[in-house]
Order: sequence, then C-alpha cells, then structure tokens
Amino acid sequence: MRNGLFKGRSISVVNDLSVDEQRYLYRKARELKAALQAGKAADEFRIADSDYSSYLVFLENSTRTRESFRNAAEFHGTRVNMFDSATSSFAKNESVTDTFKMLIGYAPESCFVVRSKLEGTCTWLAHYLGPWAERQGYMRPSFINAGDGKHEHPTQEFLDEFSFLEQLGWNDQSIHLALVGDLYHGRTVHSKADGLRVFGTVKVDLVAPPELAMPPFYEDAMKRNGYTVRIFASLDEYLSTGDTAPIWYFTRLQLERMGESVLEKAPRLRKAVTFRRDMLDRVPVSARFYHPLPRDRLAPTVPTWLDDTPLNGWDGQSANGYYTRAVEMAMLAGRIGDDFGGKGRAPTAPEEAFVMEAPVGAGRKPEYKVGIKPVETGIVIDHIASGRPLAEIWDRIDKIRRVLGLNLRSSHGVFHSNSGPEVFKGIVSIPDLPAFGEKELKKLGAVSPGCSINMIDGHHVMKKYRLGMPPRIYDFDEISCKNENCLSHPKHEEHIEAHFVRKMGNGGGDTYVCRWCEREHQYSEIWTI
Repeated sequence: MRNGLFKGRSISVVNDLSVDEQRYLYRKARELKAALQAGKAADEFRIADSDYSSYLVFLENSTRTRESFRNAAEFHGTRVNMFDSATSSFAKNESVTDTFKMLIGYAPESCFVVRSKLEGTCTWLAHYLGPWAERQGYMRPSFINAGDGKHEHPTQEFLDEFSFLEQLGWNDQSIHLALVGDLYHGRTVHSKADGLRVFGTVKVDLVAPPELAMPPFYEDAMKRNGYTVRIFASLDEYLSTGDTAPIWYFTRLQLERMGESVLEKAPRLRKAVTFRRDMLDRVPVSARFYHPLPRDRLAPTVPTWLDDTPLNGWDGQSANGYYTRAVEMAMLAGRIGDDFGGKGRAPTAPEEAFVMEAPVGAGRKPEYKVGIKPVETGIVIDHIASGRPLAEIWDRIDKIRRVLGLNLRSSHGVFHSNSGPEVFKGIVSIPDLPAFGEKELKKLGAVSPGCSINMIDGHHVMKKYRLGMPPRIYDFDEISCKNENCLSHPKHEEHIEAHFVRKMGNGGGDTYVCRWCEREHQYSEIWTI
C-alpha cells in the first residue's frame, strides 16, 4: 500500500515542505544511503509499481539533475518516460497546460519532474492540474521542480542541505556558510533563503561583486528568517576578515543569462570569485567546498587542481542527489511517510477583510463640491487615491471606470479633501445605481484600495464601506506579472491568469508577489492600464 502522508503532494519551492518535513527527508535519505552502501535491497523505500509513471520533462538542458532522477526512478521500479521537448507538442505550439493534461491521462498515477526556463511552471501545474485530474477521475499527480529559470531549484537545495548536515555530523544546531559566485542568476543559492531554516542559527556570507549580488528579494528573505548576513565584493575582501566559514558554496558565472554590459566585465567578475593557490593558507583546515556543478571548464571558480585536496566536497555532494531524489519520489508516491511525526505545512491563513462597513452619521447628507451634483439614489465612490498627485488620481478614476465597466450616466472629478488645502481626492458619482454586489466591491478594492463607497437613498447615506488593500488580486484582464520569464507573462501566450498575493508583515505595504514566480511588484506595477 502507498498511502503515506505525502502522497499526491508536489515540490515546487523549498517551502512546499515544512522544516520538519525537510528534516524527515534528510533522515530517510541518510537511512537509504546507509542501506544501499551496505548492500541491502532497501525495498521499504521502493515504489515498485510498473503502473506508476515517472515523467522526466526537461525543457532546458541538464545532465546531473536529469540523470539522478532517471536513476532514482529506475531504483523505484516505475515506468520511466523521458520527454523530449525538441520533438514534442511544445514544438507544435501546444500550451504547457494542455501537454501535461495529455500525459496525465496516459497512466493511472504519475509524477512529473520538470525543468523549465519559465519561472513558476511547477507551481502553476500543481495548482491547476491537481484539482483538474481529480475531477477527471485520475489520481492527483505530483510535480517536482527541477529548476525554473532564476527562481528556485528545491531538489538541489535538499541535496545541498543533506550534504552540509553530513559534513556537520548531522548536527543541525547552527551553520556558517559562504555563498560565492553568481548570486544574482543562481537559483541554487536563491533556494537557500528558505532551505537553511533547518538549522537553528544561520550565518551567511554573500561573496559576489555588485553586478552578481544576491537579489534583494532573497537577501531580505534571509534576514526575515533570522539569518546573520554579511556581504563582500570579492574573495580577497572576504579572506581579509580572518573570519571565514567552514562551508563554502561556489556557483559558476552564468554568462549566458547576462546582458552585454555585464559580459564586458566578465574577466574582472571571474577574478573576484575564483579561488587561487595563494588563498589556501587562509582557509580553515576543516573547510569544505561545494558546487552544484557543472563547472565552467575554461574558467572554473573552483579550479580543477583542488579536486584531489581535502577541500573537495562537491563530488560527494553530487552523488547525494541520487539518495535525496529517490526519497523525494518515495514521499510523493506515498511509499514512505507513515512514520512522520513532526509539524507539517502551516494551514493557509484566513484572508483578512478588506471591505469594511463604516458607521453612517444619522441624518447626514452627502455634500460634494464643484461639479458633482447631489445624488438622490445611487452610489458615490469617494476618497479615490486621496493625497496622491493629481495625475495619479485621474489615472485611478479611469481604472475604476474601465475595470468596473461604468459606462452609464455619471460624473467624476478631482476635488479638495478635508485633510488640507493641498490634499486632493477623486470622486465618482453614479445616480440610479442602487448597490454594488460583493464581487464589484472586491473589484473596486483591488483597483482603488483606500477609497470609500457610499450607498445613497433619498439623499441619505444608507451604507458606507471603506476598502483596504486586498490580500489577493486576480481574475482581472488588466493585470500581469512584469517578469518576462514568468510562465504567466503574456508574451508566452500560455493563457495563465495573473495572480498576486499581498506581501504581509513588516515592509509589506503595497507590495504584491506573483503567485507563480514570486516576483515582487508594487501595487501600481501590476496593472496594464
């Protein structure tokens, strides 16, 4: 029977597994590695079902990740399908969604390992096709992200953390780690913003020239997670501190992802993060170097003369991918998981209310100045973009009218606010419209947070609502993710809805995050009108 706790789950980002679930993965990978190295069959880990299909869908070149998953799938005794994108439906302009729908129908149960240049691919597929498959009478498929653009590479992160724990004697109390190289493009280092949470205390040294520095989104995430973060522009600067980490994680310079202006600086950038012989005596004796591989054979940041030194941790790291990925597949197939006893993923928090009914003063009549006639019966939208520049207020009024389809008798304008002589606000007055429904109220809150709406009858305000910043904005034709590498970006013509989630906590403000690729946007940036 395969009814383990994780059956039908997906791993699109590191946080799809809770910290305790990640620790469970590492414990099981340790057990599997020990069993296989001792020559045991390890049948308790094997899926052993020829009707279970393991699809390896690599839409971007890969060697180590693909081969480790292929070998893991063969260990499990599943049906292994290598999906060649060059001769597939993608070459015939079929959408990603339709292609995976087709593949789901070819087997009673499936797991898809997906690598793509388009960010958010697995998150979208798991979100949409899981419920779709169940409605069609299929088992819910699992999706594993094998790397998506510059976004994340969770399975690489899990094998990295497993390797770090192995070096530390399975002590997860603390870690001091240096990340060296192309931190801007490297999805393996981006995943560490969350993956390192398995350790009690975390100190991270970011070593990269400014052109290749860690994007602020991930640096901020590290700090929110309580990590101590230090920043250095080169290995020379880092080594001069005399306080270096026992674990160094190098990445190659991804020149193929860089623009011309950065490519011109390539020699200087390489020099800043390439290890040299004269640096050896400044590295702790117990230190180990790691690298997700492949190295650039022409200009490796970890030179080949280090291969036969005690610093070489990358060969063992690469081999560990087989064990961690075999365990990931076993978990999602339900083969293991019954003995998990920690905390699972936190339940989705209830959405905060952003449409709030406000008190109405007794007998109060609405008074709107200069050009807005009193409304006997209808709706007045007030405090539109209050306090913002005049051009922005007019733009917000236009958005309200277009998104809500207010093509009817009405008036609108920009007026002085009671907050001060130089403070302005927008007003839209709509006679003969008795009320907005819940959907229209939510739309209005998404288009113009901070405004208020007055429902008027007999010249009196009968109900008043204040609209805050909505927790989510979706189901609008007029929004899109501005990350051109996101699967949902209009240029890819995948017809995937844009969906934004408000960033909560300190510093959230009016920041929204794309649900698929996790790119941050200011509220004003998500709109296409």
